[in-house]
Amino acid sequence: MMHEPVGRRGSRMAASSPAAEFWYAWVFAERSMTQMQQLLGRARAVLTDNYGGRQPIVMSRGEGSFVYDADGRRYIDLFAGFGGAILGHCHPALVEAVTTQARRLWHVGNVFYNQPQIELGERLNRHAFAGQAFFCHSGLEANEAACKLARLRGRDASPRRWKVISLHKSFHGRSLAMIAATGNPRIRAGFEPVVEGFSQVEPGDIGALERAIEPETAAVIMEPIQGEGGVNVFPPEYFVQVRELCDSRGLTLIFDEVWTGCGRTGRWFAHQHFARPGGGVVEPDIMTLGKAVGGGLPVGVMYARPQVAALLAPGTHGCTLGGNAICMAAACRVFDVIESQGLLEHAAAMGALAVERLRRSAAAGRIAQIRGRGLMLGIELTEVPSGLMEAALERAVIVNVTAQKVVRLAPALNIPQAVWEEGLDALIATIASL
Repeated sequence: MMHEPVGRRGSRMAASSPAAEFWYAWVFAERSMTQMQQLLGRARAVLTDNYGGRQPIVMSRGEGSFVYDADGRRYIDLFAGFGGAILGHCHPALVEAVTTQARRLWHVGNVFYNQPQIELGERLNRHAFAGQAFFCHSGLEANEAACKLARLRGRDASPRRWKVISLHKSFHGRSLAMIAATGNPRIRAGFEPVVEGFSQVEPGDIGALERAIEPETAAVIMEPIQGEGGVNVFPPEYFVQVRELCDSRGLTLIFDEVWTGCGRTGRWFAHQHFARPGGGVVEPDIMTLGKAVGGGLPVGVMYARPQVAALLAPGTHGCTLGGNAICMAAACRVFDVIESQGLLEHAAAMGALAVERLRRSAAAGRIAQIRGRGLMLGIELTEVPSGLMEAALERAVIVNVTAQKVVRLAPALNIPQAVWEEGLDALIATIASL
């Protein structure tokens, strides 16, 4: 029941007064606005506007490969929060792991160990290579730690080695150092002067990399598949050559697997696709992880060979909340679910299915190239699309566009085939209608 408006001193306002008319208009507007419109109004008043392409949608809950907005509309999520929700939304095993750990121990600081830290390190040793882990909050922080470790490795050389080479079109994070490492000038714009010691070369050109090495060069950092740069893939032999070059010149090789780690490409880590002549795979000296490793919680990992990791002595680096017991418990469970449910094979199969469907679809004429591995796919269009993400949302599917005209897909590894195909159908219809 709507009550009559009351003035400052408690007296009733005349129904025809300007104040009353304003009050009734305000109440009607509030009641006619949807829940999402009200939340968006509140958000704009208190949140920064630094995320490009942020949609005027407030998500309120998720389940598997579906998310629901504040007004109850359902979407198929084919991007999984920039790949972070590797097992989808609210996976029961992750909910159980987090809930159980939250009742046991949250945080004690890194002057102590906690059991989930140890267990996650053991899983990395089982699925990657022999190494030791430093835990932080994000892939950015992991890359910072990796570059610091590379400098530590080069400090006793003569001359001291401290410079890092990366690739054009790369992305390694948005700190002042990592925007210098990132091979995209737009990321650095407005933050000059850039941090010294970082340079970029053309990817896939081993000669360009060799020419860029200076006496002070300490490391090479590269993504096995470039994510933000457009899901760019390079021949396996390129990585073999880079590994051999780093070995011959005494350089630290860092693989930024923030996008590609934890099964995203159909292998535990993307470098495992790169076979070495004579057997084995190309392995880095340091690997960095983020996004998927926490299943959606903030986890970063800098993981290094033991002889390299040993240089990270007390006082050289740290992270107050890194290795938080709850986040570590979730990350352990991510590995367990991927392994027990055969999700590496599922990711590879769903990726192959998508490529085949897209190539023979009604949208094929608008597609220049499809790149990627497993469930990390980039669909380069023949022309720069206008409003593609918004058009896809109208069809209740979530995708992403990077490098102007590359549609990125990175769904949960456990997305059911029927849901995957339904989402692909919506995307195909969106592209075809452009």
